[in-house]
Amino acid sequence: MKKLMYGWGIIFIAGLLLIGCEENYFVSPQEDKSNVENNDKEVPDKILDPEQKEEDDSPKEKDSEQENDQNNTDNNQSENDSGEENNQENQDSNGQQKEQNQQTDEPIVVDNPTSLQVIVNKQRSVPAGFQPPNLVEANVSYYAEEGSPKRLLRKEAADALEKLFNAAKKDGLDLVAVSGYRSFERQKQIYENNVAHYGQEHADRFSAKPGTSEHQTGLAMDVASAALTAVLEQSFIQTDEGQWLADHAHEHGFIIRYPEGKEEITGYSYEPWHLRYVGENIAGDIYQDQQTLEEFFGLYP
Repeated sequence: MKKLMYGWGIIFIAGLLLIGCEENYFVSPQEDKSNVENNDKEVPDKILDPEQKEEDDSPKEKDSEQENDQNNTDNNQSENDSGEENNQENQDSNGQQKEQNQQTDEPIVVDNPTSLQVIVNKQRSVPAGFQPPNLVEANVSYYAEEGSPKRLLRKEAADALEKLFNAAKKDGLDLVAVSGYRSFERQKQIYENNVAHYGQEHADRFSAKPGTSEHQTGLAMDVASAALTAVLEQSFIQTDEGQWLADHAHEHGFIIRYPEGKEEITGYSYEPWHLRYVGENIAGDIYQDQQTLEEFFGLYP
């Protein structure tokens, strides 16, 4: 009996051992699977080489840098394009302005044509159809025939011319008035005739375009020596009469309108015969300072 119980005890213990082995057998695969899953999650962080990580990340960073570079390039290009457009607009604007200046390169019309100090030159013209008031003949010797418009001056200038001629006569000099007032039509004929005979460049040095001639103001008179009435040349200054005018014209309210060495300011070559009435005070100041009418009033071409 004891032997039988001992045998059953051994069998019972062996069964228990077998059951425990089966449990261990079935549990271990689950543990291994769990460990493998956990290892799959942890391994990338644990075994990944930092340098390899930078290499793996670098495409994204490069792409981002390339995008930024591209954006910067686009922005720069946009700014450059904008700058070029602005520059182009400025150039166009400047070009248009230059074209407008060229298109409007006509003399401005003065608003004080009856003033005794009016400035008429290549940049400043009298109004269309302007005729000066109070045109009269001075009591002086004329080269032009009686009744000619060339003998006319405004009253103030005519009175002053008489005083000038009388003063010259007292000094033993004989002057003659050659050409005073000219109408627009007459100035047009003279200018076109000079262009036809001498060319545009020469004509522009000595002859005014219609509307821009001082003779149209009634305040200018060409004066010559009685012995050389038909000669209005720069050599006039070498005569006694020419030198006397240069020295004494201002005493009677006249200036040598186009003095020597001032061609770039007046626009005309030296004309020692061309007198312009401005009044004694201004004439005296201009003579004293050796200025032109433009310089005196601060008007330059």
